[in-house]
Parts: sequence; C-alpha cells; structure tokens
Amino acid sequence: MASEKVLASKKERVAQLAELIKNSCSGALVDYTGITVEEDTKLRREMRENNISYFVEKNTMLRLAFKEAGIEGLDDVLNGATAIAVSADDETAPARVLGKYADDLGDKKFFLKAGYIGTTVYDEAGVTALSKIPSKETLLAQLVGSLQGPLTKLAATIKAVAEKQEGDAA
Repeated sequence: MASEKVLASKKERVAQLAELIKNSCSGALVDYTGITVEEDTKLRREMRENNISYFVEKNTMLRLAFKEAGIEGLDDVLNGATAIAVSADDETAPARVLGKYADDLGDKKFFLKAGYIGTTVYDEAGVTALSKIPSKETLLAQLVGSLQGPLTKLAATIKAVAEKQEGDAA
C-alpha cells in the first residue's frame, strides 16, 4: 500500500494540475510517442515563444485533474503517451502550435488526441479544425484590412465629389 507521504504528494500534484487547467482558457492533448529529443526540444521552444505551458503527465493524474476542474469527456483519450499544452490567454494557441507541428512531422508519430476551450471538449477532428484557425492578432489584422479597403474607396469618392463641386463652382 502506498504511504501517506506519496498519496499526499499525488493529491497535491492533482490539485496543482486542476488549478492550472481552471486558470487556462484552452488546452490540447497529444500523443508524442515517435518524436526525437531534438524534435521535442524544438517544440518546447516554440511553446515557450507562444506563452504555452507544455508538459508530459501521467494519464491518471490528468484524469483526476480534469474531473476536479469540471471538464468531462477526455477519459477516452487519456491512454498511451500523453502530453498536454495549456494557454491562459489564447484560445487556439495550443491546438494551432501542436497542429502545425504534427503537420510538419507528418507520418503520424505525433498527433492531436483532443482538446478543450473553457469547459467545452473537442475530439481529434475538432482540435484539428481549431488548429487551422489563425491567431487572434492575425484575425484582427484581417478584419481591419477588410474594413480599411472600402473606407479608403469611400473617402476617395467623397474627395472626388468635393473637388468636382469646387471645380463646377469656379
């Protein structure tokens, strides 16, 4: 039987994981079985650059932490080699970075298992779809760009009409 000290440390770890999950806005789970140390190092660097926490954790600990955090529906994917990526400020960042990385590696040695945004759980297909969504900054830039074109044309038209009326008045 496990000692009280070991059980206490496991309960503390589950509480830490649950708190991290509660404070995150999104997360993604991956199977990392086939990647090399070099590939993993590259991935971890990219995660840090995008302000994403990425780590490997035991499935049992994750299962208990998700339950404590109020996120249901991930038990089926918590088997085999599992790593988790969580973000506190960008809903699509974990899925986007992991999805791009999985696409770059190809041959199914690294693949998305599932993910969540808030308390909504996404299966592999859902998380793959999330991974294709651009970042919030990119989406805002695209919105501004799409609004700027028509406004520029409107301003040019108004200016042309004003100049024409000035010319007619002279």
